[in-house]
Amino acid sequence: MKYASYWHDSAVPFADGQQGPVEGSFDVAVIGAGFTGLSAALKLAKAGVRVAVLEGAHVGAGASGRNGGHLNNGIAHGYAAAKAHLGDARAHALYHAYDRSIDLIEQTIAEEGIACDFRRSGKLKLASKASHVAGLRANFELIHAEVDPDTAWLEKADLAGEVGSDAFHGAMLYRKSAMMHMGRYVNGLAAAAHRRGALVWENAPVIARKQVQGGWELQTPRGALRAGRVIAATGAYGTTPTLKYFRRRIISVGSFIVATRPLTDAEAADVMPGNRTCVTSLNIGNYFRLSPDNRLIFGGRARFSSRSDQTSDAKSGLILRRSMASIFPRLADVQIDYCWGGLVDMTKDRFPRAGEAEGMLFGMGYSGHGAQMSTLVGHSLADMAMGRDTNPLAGMDWPAIPAHSGRPWFLPLVGMWFGLKDRLS
Repeated sequence: MKYASYWHDSAVPFADGQQGPVEGSFDVAVIGAGFTGLSAALKLAKAGVRVAVLEGAHVGAGASGRNGGHLNNGIAHGYAAAKAHLGDARAHALYHAYDRSIDLIEQTIAEEGIACDFRRSGKLKLASKASHVAGLRANFELIHAEVDPDTAWLEKADLAGEVGSDAFHGAMLYRKSAMMHMGRYVNGLAAAAHRRGALVWENAPVIARKQVQGGWELQTPRGALRAGRVIAATGAYGTTPTLKYFRRRIISVGSFIVATRPLTDAEAADVMPGNRTCVTSLNIGNYFRLSPDNRLIFGGRARFSSRSDQTSDAKSGLILRRSMASIFPRLADVQIDYCWGGLVDMTKDRFPRAGEAEGMLFGMGYSGHGAQMSTLVGHSLADMAMGRDTNPLAGMDWPAIPAHSGRPWFLPLVGMWFGLKDRLS
């Protein structure tokens, strides 16, 4: 078993990074070479803007290359809860922003010729308990009536053709949702941005920034560059003292994933006959899908930890194997080829944010749904850098989290609370 992301291990790495020192003057500098930063860089470069990307590790090293591979439309919260929190108009607009971002991903893949196995698979939100059916169905009826007629309700009997398990009691189908190979997409974005003129420095973490005449100077261990505007696109991987504004607003939470050996065609058809992305209804639930080579990619919160390293990932992998076996008993002894984790950039209300703070444009706080939204946010940040306002998240206040200085000491308590809610629901 490899303690490595399947998406990284099965994709050709980006090979066009700058080899020399970090130097030069640019119109825009982007911190972070994930979906958000590279989408912004690609759009800027296509518009003729001089743009540089600074990445602390390698392209896609953070959440963009360490996720479950889902492009699920809709809002993670119940839609009624989103309306209560945001108001009808903003909840409606946010719902459709996720739709637009998946459309934009599909368009980008076609325009740039990125081979990443994109497919409109549809998503199932699965009721893990009989007691969850009424609430999930009410959410479906509201969404279907107000914002997304391209949805359907599936009774328990309908699930036989979708998921090879008796563990679920009904489901909501979102037909617009999609899936793709995340590693091939992020490396393809980097190659496209480079081809259009963006310069990408890997292994160049920003260790200091200071305001200078005409903009900012960003310092890295490999040198420094200057830029008129700066875009921060780092999520949970950028809550460093250099970007201290985000430390009190982002909660870094580990999410963990395992991938089985490639299943035979018969096994894959038995386990996932519908071949969709799937998410369960528990607070500490699971998400799963088949990979392009028929592996079951199975993830979840597993443990409420802010660490993602081999020790933490291994502990979580054992929990995930048990969860997988409870849903798919026939896979109880299947070989696990990959086990990895990643940090999710959660906000207190679990809604993403984009805007401007401390002289920087930013897009982050995706709260586990960045693969869907980040491409649209990246485009919007590029527009903002060019003086145009297309921000789908404009006007959303983002107060600091009380008693939070960047180290989420309270995560075990949160895990206990959600675990209790799951047991009592």
